[in-house]
Amino acid sequence: MSRTVLITGATGTVSTALMNALRGAEVNLRALVRDESAAGGSRERGAEVAEVAEVFAGDLDDARSLPPAFEGVQDLWLLTPNGPRAPENAMNAVWAARQAGVERVVRLSVVGAAHDAPNRSGRLHALSDREIERCGMRWTILRPHWFMQNLLNEAGDIAATGTFSLNMASARIGMIDVRDIAECAARVLLDGPDRHHGETYTLTGPRSLTFDEVAGELGLALGRPVTYLPVGDDARRKTLLGHGVPEWIADMLEEYARAYVSGWGDFTTDTLAGLLGRPPRDIAGFARDHAPAFTAAGDG
Repeated sequence: MSRTVLITGATGTVSTALMNALRGAEVNLRALVRDESAAGGSRERGAEVAEVAEVFAGDLDDARSLPPAFEGVQDLWLLTPNGPRAPENAMNAVWAARQAGVERVVRLSVVGAAHDAPNRSGRLHALSDREIERCGMRWTILRPHWFMQNLLNEAGDIAATGTFSLNMASARIGMIDVRDIAECAARVLLDGPDRHHGETYTLTGPRSLTFDEVAGELGLALGRPVTYLPVGDDARRKTLLGHGVPEWIADMLEEYARAYVSGWGDFTTDTLAGLLGRPPRDIAGFARDHAPAFTAAGDG
């Protein structure tokens, strides 16, 4: 009998990749979105979700909206948005899952989640991780490193000027392709509820990279030079706020940047290879696969 998997954060980058990874598998996919008609404000992404999953409207901010989506679910993919209410969002989902008799939670946490993490995101996620560990259901926690797909936020500048600016100085980061995170999550879900119970997996790419090295790989994929321009925290914050990023998120990203500059992110693990039986995707492959996003209209 096929298991029903409820995907939260269904229109986001990781959850969308997870649904693609589960496409064709013997599971019933159910997607939780805030607005069923527009799938959280993106009709295009909502249409993609509706192609592979049954769509339910519900808001992790509102526990009363959740029970219909959780009814008849065996496995919960729990992804909460970054923000000060993240532990509350996770709490609401866990409560709805317990009331509905969900058997297992597979939760997306963050790299280095701990009560003494050097960033508020890591500390908040540590609270939710601890709740999952004591929730009474089977559980697995994934803690992925910095997403290669974060580089797509710089695609406009790279396409227009061949440069991108971050407040990361010469930090080295074991960054990971989101598609690999999704495939690890799919592996855990498809292996059944017992095999990965009680495990916390820290997922990274194959090597630590500086952003100068990232620029070099992007340049090779695009066939033109790409340059990384380090900037200070104040300049980066001004840019983020100018793009409408909330102050809380800008502050959180600054904390991450400072941690990475201190060497906090300079590590890799072999966990992904153990789960998937292959090495993680490298930045070169990411750059080739996403080259069109970094290319100005009319180029190439």
